[in-house]
Amino acid sequence: MKKELTQFLSYLRYERNASLLTIKSYKTDLNQLAGFMEERGAGLQEIDNVLLRGFLARLHERKDRRSTAARKLAAIRSFLQFCVDKKWLEDNPAKMVSTPKQDRPMPSFLSEEEMANFLDLPCSNKVLDLRDKAILELLYATGIRVSELVGISLADVSFEEGLIRVRGKGKKERLLPFGRKAGESLRHYLGVRPSINKGRVDEKALFLNYRGERLSPRSVERIIDKHIRLSALRRKISPHSLRHSFASHLLSRGADLRVIQELLGHESLATTQKYTHLDLAQLLKVYRKSHPRS
Repeated sequence: MKKELTQFLSYLRYERNASLLTIKSYKTDLNQLAGFMEERGAGLQEIDNVLLRGFLARLHERKDRRSTAARKLAAIRSFLQFCVDKKWLEDNPAKMVSTPKQDRPMPSFLSEEEMANFLDLPCSNKVLDLRDKAILELLYATGIRVSELVGISLADVSFEEGLIRVRGKGKKERLLPFGRKAGESLRHYLGVRPSINKGRVDEKALFLNYRGERLSPRSVERIIDKHIRLSALRRKISPHSLRHSFASHLLSRGADLRVIQELLGHESLATTQKYTHLDLAQLLKVYRKSHPRS
């Protein structure tokens, strides 16, 4: 299989313009399959769905993560399809092998008390601290993604109505309410926004970096990471945790799941459900209040 693998990797590099990292990953995964086949005295023509399932079983025995097995199977599918296109194989047996079901770990989120303490961190009147405070308050007030936050322009904010326009996946627009705290933080930030690198300020973007340019998603992630470190939280919290917390806190206070779905901009209610968490005490409280024979 060495010749076919070499041609496939060359195809990835020169025709698909794949990154060197991607090519290295494919090479590692496919060499691992080749080693497995060599143990069984099998060549390219002997590859079938039974052999591939055996390969996945080997990964399971080694306690590889399901995401790792899924990635290796995707590399194998691509390689075997290349072999079909080259007429080296009649069909792609990897199409008959199901992708390992992925683990869905419970997303991290903050309690209401932790969130209140976290949002109080940027407390100075320095320009960038006021900006950071507005960013954190708006993320929690609306549940928007970091990618949606950086796309907001000044014209998208209506203080009179307490609404903000965001553009989600597929450039779909939605109007979202923001509360008093977020509104106050936004007004304080907008009061000092013109002082950010005077003369070179992006006239449209709501949130600017120190050069007066629209913030990038990575810059927002760094801002959030900075304040997570300052908060001294003893568990791993990601920027997306503010979105998780937004949904969880609304649900725990009685918001309808479909309302939360609209606010988050999810197509499917199933996607929204993974963002919501209720602890045992809350479950018992709702049960005892709601069940006729509780």
